[in-house]
Amino acid sequence: MIRSALSVLAGLAVITAASFAIEAGANPLFMRMFPETPPAQLAVNGSLSLWLFTMAYSLACVVAGGYVTAWLARGSPVRHAAILGVLQSALMAPAMMSFPDPGPLWRWVVGMVVVVPAACSGGVIYAKRRTARAIA
Repeated sequence: MIRSALSVLAGLAVITAASFAIEAGANPLFMRMFPETPPAQLAVNGSLSLWLFTMAYSLACVVAGGYVTAWLARGSPVRHAAILGVLQSALMAPAMMSFPDPGPLWRWVVGMVVVVPAACSGGVIYAKRRTARAIA
């Protein structure tokens, strides 16, 4: 039980650390691309292509978090990754409320919906690699 909880927390840590690392490099780029809207979040709200880029790297971070969760959780790797996805989705609601201008609601809803399959994908990738190693 403790290992399961720690594996999910480790997945959250991977998502957070990877997202912040990417944003540390991407935000200066966003500021140059959109100098008229100083806060990076306002730039994302105003550009669909920039939002899609942000969504893509965020989902890649969630897949990585799902993989780490599955790797650490010994049993039921996909189930643990799914739990991570549900928790990450639930954490998006307070994140949305923390922004003074969160942008269109539909973007947050899409994010909350796709984060669960993304985390599960990380778990599936790990499970398939583990099975392939066991066969070889």
